[in-house]
Amino acid sequence: MNRLRLLSTLAGLAFCAGALAQQPAPQPQPQAQPAPAGQPAMDQLTPEQRAALAKQDADMSQAALQVMALVDANRIGEVWDGASAAMKNVVSRDEFIKQVTIDRNRLGAVATRANPEVSRSLFKAGQQVPEGLYINVRSATKFANEAQPVRELVSFRLDEDKVWRVSGYSLR
Repeated sequence: MNRLRLLSTLAGLAFCAGALAQQPAPQPQPQAQPAPAGQPAMDQLTPEQRAALAKQDADMSQAALQVMALVDANRIGEVWDGASAAMKNVVSRDEFIKQVTIDRNRLGAVATRANPEVSRSLFKAGQQVPEGLYINVRSATKFANEAQPVRELVSFRLDEDKVWRVSGYSLR
């Protein structure tokens, strides 16, 4: 039964990522930052582009909440199993499970989780993370052992096969 649940969860994540990958990945910058030369500002997008971004934000928020639910259920290894090769090259499965478990055990159970916020980043070669387009989904999460909400972050990378995959999970 556990194996069936694992396959179902991974299939759900893959479906979500696959559905997103079939759409062009819009790359505008958030409104708070001026758009780089050659890229439109948010207020210069067409209604169709805005709608596509809103749908992608909703889809990626849902995928991030699924990742957070896996972590909540102590199924951290499943997150690593479905992750981007870029993440797998940086951290081993055992180390990822160990670090997330330590962080989560220290914080305790989830009490509340705020609505996710989505941002996008483009990293070029030579930066601290592997080159590529990333979507970051963060939530202010309240844990039983922490007085203040903690920023819970799930990052996704658009891999070479045009599929969004988890590239990171962190708590700060």
